[in-house]
Amino acid sequence: MKEFKLTFEVIPEECWGYSLYHILSPADWDKVRKDAYRRAGYRCRICGAKGRLEAHEKWRYDEENRLQKLEDVLALCHNCHQVKHISRTYLVGNGADAAEHFMRVNGCSQAEFHAALVKMNEEYSARNKIEGWVTDITWLKDKFDITLK
Repeated sequence: MKEFKLTFEVIPEECWGYSLYHILSPADWDKVRKDAYRRAGYRCRICGAKGRLEAHEKWRYDEENRLQKLEDVLALCHNCHQVKHISRTYLVGNGADAAEHFMRVNGCSQAEFHAALVKMNEEYSARNKIEGWVTDITWLKDKFDITLK
């Protein structure tokens, strides 16, 4: 399968709702997100768009060790962020726009988009069979002087 610049995030249901936004104070979350925007030169890290940015938590999943590990917080435009969370985006009725953005950024066809969705759903199903995920936010603790709620 083709490698894409803009991809989907596959978050196990057990890990839903675990967001830095919910575990950091508003002041600490501001530090983290503003650092992401600054490091990206105030442009989307994926498509390069300027304008209003959103902070996206980039997690790595190690299925064998049941580990959800924070790798970075990225500055993304709203459109790229919607693609990252494509399942939620479809649920709120913005799936068609996200699909168009995915195809435009990746220079791919609708068939390639659908193949990527199938692959994502397979990965999602596999991750949801795993229980007892552990979350590692060492990256955050090492980079920022913050306190958790």
